[in-house]
Amino acid sequence: MNVIRASALGYCMGVRRAVSLALDAALSAPRVCVLGHLIHNPQALESLRERGIETIEHENELPRSLNDTAVIIRAHGIQPEVERRLERRGARMVDATCPRVKQSQIRARTLSEAGYQVFLAGEKQHGEVAGIHGYAPDCFIVENPAEAEYAARRLRREAPEKKAALIGQTTLSPEEYRAVARGIRAALPDLLVIDTICRATRERQAALHELCQAVDAVVVVGGRKSANTRRLFARVTDKPAWLVEDEADIPPETARYPVIGLSAGASTPDCVIDRVEYALRRVAAHGSDRGA
Repeated sequence: MNVIRASALGYCMGVRRAVSLALDAALSAPRVCVLGHLIHNPQALESLRERGIETIEHENELPRSLNDTAVIIRAHGIQPEVERRLERRGARMVDATCPRVKQSQIRARTLSEAGYQVFLAGEKQHGEVAGIHGYAPDCFIVENPAEAEYAARRLRREAPEKKAALIGQTTLSPEEYRAVARGIRAALPDLLVIDTICRATRERQAALHELCQAVDAVVVVGGRKSANTRRLFARVTDKPAWLVEDEADIPPETARYPVIGLSAGASTPDCVIDRVEYALRRVAAHGSDRGA
């Protein structure tokens, strides 16, 4: 079997920065914790736990006094009021928000203060969307074109003079984002669309498309809770494909394919990608042995 890696895969700048900040904090604070998952990858989170970095699902799980605690804001960001509450309790905040997500947060607040009705395209339960929502509490969160058009028509009825602007979850595909914009423009043709899709997302999706032209099947590596990994996997429509979190998930049928493409989400550590590639080659070798 020949294994070909996509030209862009694995950790993006924002994820690498978040992990680095967390590790640095672990060297200088008696207690370090992350409010929510720092990134959406189980192996990376386990590695952080082994270094004493706790994952806290909710701020109420923390003690009342946080004077000896460094609290890391995860790469997806958090709502500003949550950050203020933790600071009042004495926490040393370490802002590991992805710079591109931070830019979306600031844009949401700026547009809202300028009188725009902000539409936020993305998954309602995703941490990034929840964080951005905190910067523009009156924004409309829309997950698909139908929801977007419904909200836009309601706005046109209730506030016909209101200006509207669209921003989106950074891990959306360009096609998803354009579809939501079309839904809104069906009612609000003067919609201001801000391009908030992360460059790393575009690069990984483009690299996967190129990879698919040269392989017989594809393995996408990453956490199943990772939005950008799930979207990568969903883009493989014309080849056999598998989403695996680590080498243990590799199905034996991959041995049937002479050329396997390897892609990975932006929150997938390099070491996990390396292990999956090594395991794929072993699967092929063992398959050849059995065939002989």
